Amino acid sequence: MRTPLLLCAALAIVPLTTAAEKIAMIPKGTTHNFWKSVEAGAKKAGTELGVEIIWKGPLKEDDRAQQIGVVQQFVASGVSGIVLAPLDDIALRGPVKSAGERNIPVVIFDSALRGEPGKDFVSFVATDNRRGGRLGAEELVRLLDGKGKVVLLRYAEGSASTIEREAGFLEVIQQHPGINVIVDNRYGGATTSSAQDAAMNLIDKIREADGIFCVNESTTHGMLLALRQTNLVGKKKFVGFDTSPVLLAALQKGDIQGLVAQNPTKMGYLGVVSVVKHLRGEKVDPVIDTGCVLVTRENISTPAVKEVLGK
Repeated sequence: MRTPLLLCAALAIVPLTTAAEKIAMIPKGTTHNFWKSVEAGAKKAGTELGVEIIWKGPLKEDDRAQQIGVVQQFVASGVSGIVLAPLDDIALRGPVKSAGERNIPVVIFDSALRGEPGKDFVSFVATDNRRGGRLGAEELVRLLDGKGKVVLLRYAEGSASTIEREAGFLEVIQQHPGINVIVDNRYGGATTSSAQDAAMNLIDKIREADGIFCVNESTTHGMLLALRQTNLVGKKKFVGFDTSPVLLAALQKGDIQGLVAQNPTKMGYLGVVSVVKHLRGEKVDPVIDTGCVLVTRENISTPAVKEVLGK
């Protein structure tokens, strides 16, 4: 069912009867459930607005060169607009600038790009990631009653979205002197497998810890597998980020105590809406917050959480 917010966004633009604009949608990767939800939202907007959505991105979320090549390919082919989730907040600046020089508008989504929204690119459509990190930290503080040892598993250098989550998490934790972060400099990487390996390499620290925070789908899933592999699952207070079916099942089972949920379907939808509005001469807000919410076993069935989860 279409939410009221999405309905309003859709009604703001009337599809044209001329040849359909071609919108290139370029995610960070194409394997995680998060991106599949983004694609669904983008294609829904494309259908409603009468534009063609071309979905293409790197297979893995650590292939900067491939993502740069995809952007360059779409610029050369002369698409109408690009909606991009940059793998690196610096490395993708050049390709985005090249698009602008060819009069191809770019909307950045999910993860920030260095530059000024509304000037260097049309708009930035994303979760308030720093707030998401704070939500995760506040829940972990509550679960630990304000005291204990904590492990933070980061994602990857250069990923603006997760850097913001990590910063928001540490901002809150630093306000609680009873909590000691014993690991904050390890990265899980782009896949569940690499994150599981990273967690296993930290297993002695994890045994020592009382709580754990992971900053995206792959790090949360990888940590979950490592905890299960070492019979530590359920013995540590564990808060993660993102809500794949596997992670939601683990939450309901009690293996994870909290998940910060984004709204990837809404992100994909509004990314397309924003670039099409710009193409059709309508005003676009330079920053669009798609929201986030903490999901627990206690609130997972509430209307507010169901809306974010698309249930």
